[in-house]
Amino acid sequence: MIDFKATPDGLDIYFKDHLILRHTAELPCFYLGRGYDMITAYRGNYHIEDHVISRVPLPRYEIDGDTVVFSLYDTKLAVTFTVLKQRLHLSFSTADAINRLWIRLFAEPEENIYGCGVQASYFNLRGRNYPLWTSEAGVGRDKKSLMTFYADLLDRAGGDYHTTYYPETTFISTRKYWCHVHTTAYAQFDFRAPDFHELHMWDVPETMVLEFAPDYPSLIERLTDFTGRPPKLPEYLHEGITLGLQGGTDTVKRILENTEKQGVIVNGLWCQDWVGHNYTSFGKRLYWNWIWNDQLYPELDQFMASLRDKGQHLMGYICPFLLKDETLFKTAEAHGYLALNKKGQTYIEDFGEFDCGIVDLTHPDAFAWYKAHIKTHLIDFGFSGWMADFGEYLPVDCVLHNGIDAKKMHNAWPVLWARCNYEAVEERGKLGEVFYFMRAGGHGSQRYATTMWAGDQSVIWEEHDGIASVTPIALSSGMTGIPYMHSDIGGYTSLHGNIRTQELFERWCEMSVFSAYMRTHEGNRPAENFQFYHSVDTLRFMARMTRLRRVLKPYIRHLVDEAADKGLPMQRPLFMHYPDDPRCYTIQNAFLFGSDVLVHPVVKAGAVEQTVYLPKDRWVHVFSGTRYEGGDVTVNAPLGQPPVFYREDATMQDVLARMKDIDTEYEER
Repeated sequence: MIDFKATPDGLDIYFKDHLILRHTAELPCFYLGRGYDMITAYRGNYHIEDHVISRVPLPRYEIDGDTVVFSLYDTKLAVTFTVLKQRLHLSFSTADAINRLWIRLFAEPEENIYGCGVQASYFNLRGRNYPLWTSEAGVGRDKKSLMTFYADLLDRAGGDYHTTYYPETTFISTRKYWCHVHTTAYAQFDFRAPDFHELHMWDVPETMVLEFAPDYPSLIERLTDFTGRPPKLPEYLHEGITLGLQGGTDTVKRILENTEKQGVIVNGLWCQDWVGHNYTSFGKRLYWNWIWNDQLYPELDQFMASLRDKGQHLMGYICPFLLKDETLFKTAEAHGYLALNKKGQTYIEDFGEFDCGIVDLTHPDAFAWYKAHIKTHLIDFGFSGWMADFGEYLPVDCVLHNGIDAKKMHNAWPVLWARCNYEAVEERGKLGEVFYFMRAGGHGSQRYATTMWAGDQSVIWEEHDGIASVTPIALSSGMTGIPYMHSDIGGYTSLHGNIRTQELFERWCEMSVFSAYMRTHEGNRPAENFQFYHSVDTLRFMARMTRLRRVLKPYIRHLVDEAADKGLPMQRPLFMHYPDDPRCYTIQNAFLFGSDVLVHPVVKAGAVEQTVYLPKDRWVHVFSGTRYEGGDVTVNAPLGQPPVFYREDATMQDVLARMKDIDTEYEER
């Protein structure tokens, strides 16, 4: 399966008849080097400089069995090629002083690349360079925008097209292979060259793994055989909506009652402020001492029981950072469970006008202690789920119990945090019943994160950091092996004059019907932004959308089964099922919900119609019943009628046809 073929000027290396590496003396496929970095951080935003001391090309090669030694004088890299479970593994060995490696994989000019974790700006990564480092995603994420300019100027928080909570050194090629480089060091995957992909790491990784498949569904299945897969989502998430509410027991009860009076199907409440409030210039934040605040939420345990009697659930919030000088912080510090600074003192991190200690999840006792806290104060207390937030903040200058440089643990931290939550749920026997959602991730999140959410989108329409960024996020994560993705309905970040509108909220709501989970968020400045409970019209709109979700429940259950069994994402690129249609590879603003439903969300303010591209097939437009056989079609798309189509010969055609019936109790405005 591995074939080394000498050429007049070098060496071509094939796997299963596919060219993987093209090596010549003029353009070697491996470079070694040394360098040092300068990394500065401010509240989860990082400025990274790479100072390369040397970059040595390795033009010579010598084959010894399954190992090829690439070299230039005394600088050598031994690469061993092995096949395990139909996968090609490349193992690397070189001198200890080397801390930079560049690999050039063979590429074709027309090849597309997808994945690398969660990417919000561009679904097809070809033509760009992607630094892979977990961080805040940024506010605006577009250096040409005024919002990003202000965010950078005031808080160093503007971000860019590549900044992401969830980077991963894993991608999929339209040559129908997946590739994973086993490293947690800082990396840059550069897809700009026409004839190679340059993968640059700040260490020499353990291995690089590739695997081919005949089609994209098989490719995802084989990738997730390797990465692992999450358990099934709880059944109650397949219909209805979770209301993100704050303000205390009485406030939450009142809003829930008013919401249900308008016919909204509510599966649960998400009360992230169960621990209390902490007000900063950014907005309304939480009191990071993760225990029940019974002054803000009196009788919460009784309220939770009453919800369960109605078939509803309560969600909470936790993160791996502890508010300085509070009870959990003091306990952790007394037991040596917090990360340290270079002087051996507790590392204190600024989270935006309040300081915290870091639970050292590399310390086995600290890991066990925090896992036990999740069991007792979340699961045993009665929460059915929670946001497991802030995996991307590990400072690079802290000292950890396991002795590994924090620069290499930084990208590993979100997965370690996910595993802490996973084991807590697993050890309580609650997988598939209790879940948590995360924004930060890395290699292993496919298994340990029960679901992901898209992070802190701004309450805007723009493509890089607003409602329009949600679909590329879902598609890129799906091509990295994450099958479940959802977003904050209405967005989250309200800064620099951006205020959530009623229209934006409703468009976000109708889009979220076709995701893993429907959940609202009040945002960072609830009082200044539109909330669903401000408008009876919006409540009736939500009732309609939750009825649509209920109609889809059998189909959603089928998609969750596919996700758990095969790793197939619920939201899929069009080319996954229409690989022979070149147009499908260019589309990042529409998706297939499973194999039989096509959705093109409306992400433009004031739009009342939408032009949609349909691959060649027999499609039915849900809200008009009009049939199409492919091509560009323009359909009416007023609020409450998102452009949704289903395949006429779908297996669950009878279920999908019922989507049009949700209008019976809805009066359009």
